[in-house]
Formats: sequence, structure tokens, C-alpha cells
Amino acid sequence: MARVAVTGAAGYLASWVVKLLLEQGHTVHGTVRSLQDGRKLAHLQRLSAEHPGRLVLFEADLLKAQGFDAAMEGCSAVVHTASPYRLGTSADPERELIAPAVEGTRHVLEAVNRTASVQRVVVTSSIVAMYGDSVELQARPGQALAETDVNRTSTAQSNAYALSKTRAEALAWDMQARQNRWSMVSVHPGAIFGPSLSQRDDATSVQLLRQFLDGSFRQGVPELWLGTVDVRDVAQAHVSAALLPGASGRYIVVGESLRLLEIAQRLRQSHPNRSARLPTKEVPKWLMWLIAPAAGMARRYVRHNVGHPMQFDTTRSRTELGVAYRPALDTLGEHVEQLVADGLAPA
Repeated sequence: MARVAVTGAAGYLASWVVKLLLEQGHTVHGTVRSLQDGRKLAHLQRLSAEHPGRLVLFEADLLKAQGFDAAMEGCSAVVHTASPYRLGTSADPERELIAPAVEGTRHVLEAVNRTASVQRVVVTSSIVAMYGDSVELQARPGQALAETDVNRTSTAQSNAYALSKTRAEALAWDMQARQNRWSMVSVHPGAIFGPSLSQRDDATSVQLLRQFLDGSFRQGVPELWLGTVDVRDVAQAHVSAALLPGASGRYIVVGESLRLLEIAQRLRQSHPNRSARLPTKEVPKWLMWLIAPAAGMARRYVRHNVGHPMQFDTTRSRTELGVAYRPALDTLGEHVEQLVADGLAPA
């Protein structure tokens, strides 16, 4: 059985990575920002009780150069999921989002370089590290994103989060190339949905589902495509990437490409009693462009993304990592049930 370090272990995705590793019999060293935050650690403490002696938590901060060495000691693999994220706009995206993502990755990989037992590193990236706007894919057969693609158009002003993931991944590959002891795999999920192991409500998918459920989109949604994926499938991709010797390079991890209206249709199928608040139509692009500032969107974003279909080549994640993607209907339905059960969405 392996010993695996997981950064940001209390997070939405990382918690499922920890759970899968423990269920397979492995030992997990998880890093968290604070060992004193009982509310954020409650679900990890439950997992520890279910798997005695095989989950050890360590305190480490992405913004500090030290702290990860103790967590990695004796580990053969490191899964780096921790990354800063900020909802809404930022007055200084470079300082608040981009620099922490890059420096956090640097701190983790410098600790890897100091830990002789580590042979494999898995970095959680995103499909947004592969493209800036969906219009970039329209000339391709099937409008499909590929694992060789790199985001070259996002800026701190247009999409700071995408730029942070792009720069952090580039740094990681550069650091990997400067040595020959540990190999690296980067996992690039789309928009992650599915039940959470904790009651935290700061995941982007939670905010989006709440808007569907509370009627915020009742008047209509833009014709936007999302690459959706179940959090449990993303976790499985990470575990396979960490443990399979043949895993290599970058993997797109997306279950289905859905328009926002199709997400509403899946929610209507799984929870017909919520239909009255769900959108039934798409807002014309010209109108979306007109009202974009009031809706919290940049007109540039509307021009380059609304009405432009996207698909994703997931051949490698299916064949090499063995990911069998769950239907979005099941994922969304179970996510709503979890939110309601935890009091995060109206019953």
C-alpha cells in the first residue's frame, strides 16, 4: 500500500481523493491550513475514525515556504490540489490570486525536491489552463479541446483565475523538467459538481446550483457551454494518476459538455418539484451583450463565449486512468440532495 500526501485535504475535491485512497487501503498525509478549525475538519475526522491510523493531518500554508516537508516524509506520491480561488472581482488579481497560485505550487514542489521518497506528483489544474475563450475552438472538427492546448489569451483583467492555473501549471512542468527523480501528471477537470463530504458552501458549483434553485435564472440563461464532471470521477482520476506507473502528461477530465439550459433540464428531470424556478429558455446573444454589465459579465466574455459550442477529448482519461464518467443527471441530482440535507439549499 502507498503513502500519499494530499495538499488542501479539507477541500471539496481533495476530500474525495482522501476518501478513495483510504478506502483502497493506502495511508494519507493531508495538509490543511489550520488544525484548529474543527468545522472545516469534521468530515476528515470522521474519515480518520473509519480508517484508524491511516489519515494524518499536517498544518501547512501555501504562502509559506516551509511546512510541507513533514507531510511528505515517507510518501511516494504527492497530490497537489490546494489552490487559491476567489469568487467575484478582485482589486488586485495579481497579488490576491495569481501570485499565490504560482508561489504555492513552487513551495509544494520545492518540498518535493527535498523529499527523496517522492516518485510521482499529481497537480490539479483545470481546462481553463488549456484555453481562454470557447471561440478559439470553433474552427476545429467538433469544436474539441485537446490535451496539447495551452491558454495563451487570458489576462489578469479578463480571467485572473484561468491565468493563475495556466501559470501555476507551467511552473510545475518547468520544475519537473529540471530533475529526473519524480514524474508529474496534471489533471484538468471542467466544472465540478456532485455531493460534498463537508458542509462547506464556498465551492463554485454550489453557488451556481443555488442560483438555479432559487430562481435567479428563471427568466433565462445565456447559451453557454460548461464541461461538467462529477467530483468523484475527478477524484478517481487523481488517484489513478498518483498510483499508475504508466500515467503521464496532461489529462482532460470532463464527463459531459452541457449548455446551461441543459443543466436546468437535468435538474428538472431529477427534481421535478423544483421546475417552477428553473429556466426554460435562453437569452438571445444580442440581449446578453446589452445587459452583460448588469449581469456581472464582461461584454468581451459574451462576445467570445456565448453561442460557441465546446467539446472535450477525454480519450486518455478513459483509457489510461480508467475513468468511467457518471451521467450529469445523476451527479446534479445527488448534489442537490446533499445541499438540501446539509441545509445549504431550500428543501
